[in-house]
Amino acid sequence: FETLLMDLRSKTTQIFKYIGNIEPKLSSTIISNHIQSLLNTYGQGEPRDCLDPTTKRLTQISTAVLQLEGAVIPIESVLRCMPPWALDDSKRSEPSYMEPHRVEIRASVRATLSQLANSIVTWNPVELWLKFRKATFLDALKYYWLYDPTTLPAGVDALLVYLSADDGSGIQARLGGDVISLRKKSGTALVSVSKRVPHLLVKWLSQLSERAKSLLSSDSLLPINRMHLFEFLSCVVTAVEDPVTRSSFISDVLSNAITMLESDLVQSSIASTEGLMNLFGITQVANNPTIATDKDNVKAVTSNYVQLLSAFNQLLSVGKRCHEAAKKRPNGGIPFLQNNTGLSGVGHTDAHIFPDEGPVSISDLAVNDPFVHLWPKILPSLIRLLDVILRFWHPNYQANLLAHPIQRFAYAISDDEVYLAKKVNNCGVFGEGGTAGSVVSGWSRRDLNLAPKWSGWFNELRNTCFQLLGLMAMQRVLYAPEIASLYPQLVAVVADTANLQAMENRHITQYLKQFIEIMMLSCPVTLYQSHLSPILGPVFEHLQYRFEKNWRPILNHEHLDMTKPLTTSTCNVAAALASRGGEDWFVPYYARAGLFVGDLDAITAEAAVEKTRVELSRSFCDMLQAVLALKGDWALVLANQAKEEKGDPHSGPRSRISNSKGPINADGTPRGQNQFAIDARKHLRISRICHFLLLEDERVAGFLVLSLIQSLEYPDAYICRRVTKICHRILETASWVDRYTNLLGDRMFSMTMKSIVTEPKWMVGIEWDVINLMRDIYCRLVLGQSLLFGGQGPGMQQIRDPSNIGAFEQSKYVDKPLQGGGVLCIQSDLPKQILANLPGISVDQVNKLTETMTQNCAAKHQKDALRDLLCIAAENLKQSEDGTANDSIWSRATESESLLNQNTRSIAVPALPEKLVTQSMVAKEMKEEEEPPPGLGQIFNLS
Repeated sequence: FETLLMDLRSKTTQIFKYIGNIEPKLSSTIISNHIQSLLNTYGQGEPRDCLDPTTKRLTQISTAVLQLEGAVIPIESVLRCMPPWALDDSKRSEPSYMEPHRVEIRASVRATLSQLANSIVTWNPVELWLKFRKATFLDALKYYWLYDPTTLPAGVDALLVYLSADDGSGIQARLGGDVISLRKKSGTALVSVSKRVPHLLVKWLSQLSERAKSLLSSDSLLPINRMHLFEFLSCVVTAVEDPVTRSSFISDVLSNAITMLESDLVQSSIASTEGLMNLFGITQVANNPTIATDKDNVKAVTSNYVQLLSAFNQLLSVGKRCHEAAKKRPNGGIPFLQNNTGLSGVGHTDAHIFPDEGPVSISDLAVNDPFVHLWPKILPSLIRLLDVILRFWHPNYQANLLAHPIQRFAYAISDDEVYLAKKVNNCGVFGEGGTAGSVVSGWSRRDLNLAPKWSGWFNELRNTCFQLLGLMAMQRVLYAPEIASLYPQLVAVVADTANLQAMENRHITQYLKQFIEIMMLSCPVTLYQSHLSPILGPVFEHLQYRFEKNWRPILNHEHLDMTKPLTTSTCNVAAALASRGGEDWFVPYYARAGLFVGDLDAITAEAAVEKTRVELSRSFCDMLQAVLALKGDWALVLANQAKEEKGDPHSGPRSRISNSKGPINADGTPRGQNQFAIDARKHLRISRICHFLLLEDERVAGFLVLSLIQSLEYPDAYICRRVTKICHRILETASWVDRYTNLLGDRMFSMTMKSIVTEPKWMVGIEWDVINLMRDIYCRLVLGQSLLFGGQGPGMQQIRDPSNIGAFEQSKYVDKPLQGGGVLCIQSDLPKQILANLPGISVDQVNKLTETMTQNCAAKHQKDALRDLLCIAAENLKQSEDGTANDSIWSRATESESLLNQNTRSIAVPALPEKLVTQSMVAKEMKEEEEPPPGLGQIFNLS
């Protein structure tokens, strides 16, 4: 029923959007009349049914609340999709806006919506849930306020009032769920409105600032609402034209957060790992376990933690808003960009014509982004905090803490992570069947107990640190001259071998997503060696080692007990291993993905380990795909270029409707004013990053390629399919380089061949991807044939070198991987030797394969030839096996599943019968056979 209801709502929403777009006058009139009728009937809560038995107030299922809730989707959908000409009264110079019928419609729509907005703003409900509905209506009005801000100040004022709303009891100690819901909704509505119409709120900036300061000084304001206020103000100030004024205002808004960073509380807690343990109350528990559940102590420790986290979180939230606003400026956030530079063409690939493709000072960056000038104050504290968090996972600390019955839970996963691994229902962590209290048995983070809180605290702080580093990279401050003296300190933390080794898989996953990927995408091409190499070298070296230890027990079917997660009952053994350190600790540590699951049940615990192991490898593949322009923003740049080469820059996908009259992207989204200049810089980085990763730094390239070759045999189709695409890019970029011949012609080719010949069940469905990778290797290293981007198209045979009959001339695209790349001029025999060593394969058969692929360069024929040869090897290998069948992912695919047996299966399509027989006809005949003929019963009824 829930699925049906969601589908109905989705389709209804689409209908409202469509009606609002094609009939603005009709839709605005109907919506206005309907909502005003609802306000008149239910605006004061009548009829007062389904009341809360304790407070005697309306609930979510009261009639008045439900009736008003039903109007939220219609008003938002209609206003969101209403055409601009129906609301915008400022473009009187445009002929399309001044057509008589449009002028008439516009006047009617504006008058109707003005009346509706006044009704909503002046509505003053008393009930909490009716206030909640008013907040949702005010949020929807942002689409109307963009064109008529008359009621905007009153609407924003109402939302600010709701941030400090209460239930009327006067008790602030513990707010009810209804009050918290209202405050959260009001905060998100404020941020949403400020993002939509920040330029219209600038004139009231000083009043809004004073109002916000008054609210922030209140002790009753929720932490989440404090974040909402900071985001709200940062969105508004980004619309200020003067860069100096913007920066000054942001400094003023964040002055309390900066002061908190410099306070004794924060500085003492980030000075050392022991300081952070003191702040969390971990150290104190060692001598007095009861202090973990002492009410006053829990509240004091929680308050200190909130102060620490809030300072960094406020900086992160405001920084993100400022960066997003900077990208929307006319210059696209690009420093030094002038509208008349003439450098907007994507074809430019010389870094020297982009003055911003290198170090840019913070003062220049601050012209677009008012947050960046704060980084010199933030970064030292950020580096120290991240360092002490990462050091907390070093074996010497784990050896002491894992042996303690309470302190050990600081290393445990949180109930939220268990829920994501289990995912059996949609009731949430604390709902029916949720996972609250499953790690620390009987205790959750909501209870007055420090033990279940620690895991979530560490996760929040660590992720905030990674996100701040990613933000600094996106804002280009990481590469600014003013940060140059601090960069070695940052490298010493994020690329430290001991820190990398100590992190769990889940930590590394966030590290890759939130920092490493962003850093590679944002780094100017001239700084690859100075800024990327010092970090990527150690990171890729460690990842290659970690992946090997993660997957070795699974791949070799040995020591599978090591893959079981650490639990409370096995902590003492683990503590002894941690005290020894080295391989004794890290081999089992990586085998279980580093997880300590506390008191969690065995089945869910194993699911959590499996999820964490697979998720790291998938995140690694996703990161490389984004960096190599195989997905994400950079892939869109290539798609735009391909579309432009076809001469059609104005069309998007047919399934997407766009009202934009200018150029649009390949995915249907409209392009910005300087989108071509932004794409030109991305295109330059796409071309250079491949060369850097694979040809400029041997440490980076070697461990990167080894990790990818290992990943080809991991039993996960998601990983394998994406790794094959990345390997094509490696071949396009580096197959012509002699030092890659052994890696590509031996290791990579052997791994792909093994995956096909052994026919594991997990490989079913992606065999052609792997065979195509084998074809790409064989063509470039043996046949002297280059292929199109991604291993597509027929092989393009290079002619023999006249001066050396055993060599090929190089492809003209050798320096252009995106156009096919090069080939190995002196052909390699490694792939041929590997094939000849397969069971049942002779040298003559390999030579025949080479001849076939040389004479027929079509992709289909070459892949079929490879498949037929591998089929022979697979059959011979199968005969040498014991034939024991099982249902695991490692069992051999059946004949009906295997790609190699396609040609042996008979594909017979039965002929249609002369007489059509339907199911209903068959059922009717069967029914007639079961029923006795008329009168037959009387014959045997002798009585």
